[in-house]
Amino acid sequence: MTRTPARGARPRSTYRLQIRPSFTLDDAARLRDYLGALGADWVYFSPILAASEGSDHGYDVVDPSTVDPARGGRDALERAARAFHEAGHGVLVDIVPNHVGVARPAENPWWWDVLAKGRGSRYARAFDIDWDFGGGKVRLPVLGETVEEAAASGALRVEDGELRYHDHRFPLAGGSAPGDEDVLAVHARQHYELMHWRREASDLNYRRFFGVSSLAAVRVEDPDVFDEAHAQVRSWFDDGLVDGLRVDHPDGLRAPVEYLERLAELTGGAYVLVEKILEHGEALPPFFAAEGTTGYDALAEIDRVLVDPRGEDALDALDARLRERSGLPAPQPWAHVIAGTKRVIGEGILRSEVCRLARELGAPDDAAVEDAVVELLARFPVYRSYLPAGREHLDAAADDARAHRADLAAAIDAVVAALRDPRHPAALRFQQTSGMVMAKGVEDTAFYRATRLGTLTEVGADPSQFALPVDRFHAAQAARLAAWPHAMTTLSTHDTKRGEDVRARLSVLAEIPERWAEVLEELTDAASSGHGPFDALLWQAVIGAWPASRDRLHAYAEKAAREAGEATNWLDPDAAFERRMHAMVDAAFDDPAVAARVESFVSEIEGAGWSNALSAKLLQLAGPGVPDVYQGSELWEHSLVDPDNRRAVDFDVRRGLLAAIDRGEQPLIDRTGAAKLLVTARTLRLRRDRPELFTRYTPAAVVGAAAHHAIAVDRGGALAVATRLPVALAARGTRSGSPWEDTMLLRHAGTTTDVFTGRVYRGHVALAELLELYPVALLVPEEPA
Repeated sequence: MTRTPARGARPRSTYRLQIRPSFTLDDAARLRDYLGALGADWVYFSPILAASEGSDHGYDVVDPSTVDPARGGRDALERAARAFHEAGHGVLVDIVPNHVGVARPAENPWWWDVLAKGRGSRYARAFDIDWDFGGGKVRLPVLGETVEEAAASGALRVEDGELRYHDHRFPLAGGSAPGDEDVLAVHARQHYELMHWRREASDLNYRRFFGVSSLAAVRVEDPDVFDEAHAQVRSWFDDGLVDGLRVDHPDGLRAPVEYLERLAELTGGAYVLVEKILEHGEALPPFFAAEGTTGYDALAEIDRVLVDPRGEDALDALDARLRERSGLPAPQPWAHVIAGTKRVIGEGILRSEVCRLARELGAPDDAAVEDAVVELLARFPVYRSYLPAGREHLDAAADDARAHRADLAAAIDAVVAALRDPRHPAALRFQQTSGMVMAKGVEDTAFYRATRLGTLTEVGADPSQFALPVDRFHAAQAARLAAWPHAMTTLSTHDTKRGEDVRARLSVLAEIPERWAEVLEELTDAASSGHGPFDALLWQAVIGAWPASRDRLHAYAEKAAREAGEATNWLDPDAAFERRMHAMVDAAFDDPAVAARVESFVSEIEGAGWSNALSAKLLQLAGPGVPDVYQGSELWEHSLVDPDNRRAVDFDVRRGLLAAIDRGEQPLIDRTGAAKLLVTARTLRLRRDRPELFTRYTPAAVVGAAAHHAIAVDRGGALAVATRLPVALAARGTRSGSPWEDTMLLRHAGTTTDVFTGRVYRGHVALAELLELYPVALLVPEEPA
């Protein structure tokens, strides 16, 4: 009998699965029993609509009308939905309304039709194309040479009724190639212009996803486009297959508020989350027709409550020394850093968007207006506004821009006057563009330059906020419960820069900054790129992800260095620097002294890292909101940035470990990660089976000499206790013989059981006893008869 969740149901937890050609919807369905045993409530799929051939992530949808055959197709979705619903699980699916994949035009019927027919295509209105700027053509940045050179070499040719350039295929307009004419003449008759890829930054005439020209933006603000783009999604709800949606990058949409309202109507008020990145101190707009964000805000809070604030000055000093030794400028305030990196993006890879804004402001090729637009984008404090809401962000950006560029004051005033009007085309486009600049300038550039502590540079986080006091952490969780009780929380995703347990291990460095400085000096004496801050970043990646393969670390090094854009970059890589960079990775494997130093330091800190990891997991899983477990992260999650975090998961290992736990084995805290699996499964099961224990958020009372090392909260019957700053806690034990000394958890006189150990307690509990086996505990009252 199918037990589909009732319309409007909300999950108690989710488990994210990356659906891909090598792990289809049918493979997902075979995990039903394991996910049930783990305690997960809903299964959460990555995008499943038809994507570009070979796509491992699915965010490059090429045909929104069908479920991807490579991922199993519609039939597999129906089988998976039936399997999960029969077991009482809901189904949440990630959708991508902002853009579609156009890397191979023939794969995308909408894009192919536009290229073949131009403005006359029925799909022309689906894409955000500035036809006039392109002379009536779509500009495609695919050439590695001039079009004349491509024709002369034969790389550009007419073949099998198509225009081709190497392996690229493009349609021919009707009657545009009547015979054996010169290929340049045929190209000139098309509704598109093939141009050199280096021109895309300034001459592109269609909106993209960030700076990715192979992802063309879609105008879902048009009701007809919305309906056609969501026909398959609508059928999921009409047919009872899917129970909720995660909306990717809503900030790229021209009208995200209206989009969410249409989506609510389409789904009948189903559970919807938005991948909205909130800056520090920013709140989700209360008028969004959504249950909350995908949880990066919670991630930042959990990470920072486990970071020792006393390490900030020493890590700052280390960063300053590394910069000085490398001949780099002294560290700058974070606001100054990101204004600079965002300006680089606005003047560089996203200049075409700036130029289009200038055209919509009626000032094409006006250097002062373009400069003013860039300055406003660089100073904009959040991803975007939703005018008329958020005008204060525009005003703040304008004030900041004038203060730093008095020479542009008149141009800034003129631009801001238009951008304040919610109906002005430029105001609408500016709101779409500010998030693009923020993402590329901050997450994809500045985060790789701010290297004092890797924990701090995570999606949705503010690296200038070093740590979070326990009282402020409690306040943030209580606020989440009050305002967005069904928002998702997370610790790892397909987009995080580092897996949750990499960050947990790196957080230990804040407790031992002097020791880290010594180790880093030893490592850089043996192998260095010559760029001190990057050395710190790369050696942290090695230490945080260890043991990691050579290939994984080489891939991370290349991406991190090129994204930072300081010593090398994607467009013009510095071969000499990159040789030194890769030699650092090789040294960790080939130089016995370096390999020994890496292994010994990891052994020195991994116990404290495991403590942080278990604490973070409990705080997330037992905390307010809907906790998501990213695939495989019920064991140690030591992934680095994508695509590393989309590696295959060995579910057989996890099944075996969980079965052993269920047979009564009490796992040790070791490299198997079984202790984390214990914490994950017991907490998820409790949330699923006894939801009445998770209805409020009341900080619990902990008293005694080491009380500041504990985070304790009563969730309405379930009482979670987690350890923080484990290195300093252990040092207390060295001095006194007992780390926790007289520290007590104060509670009423009733009986309670720790679900992780099975131990029973009455009344107040000594933390030395409660946390003897694990650094975390989850206490529950007896279940009513």
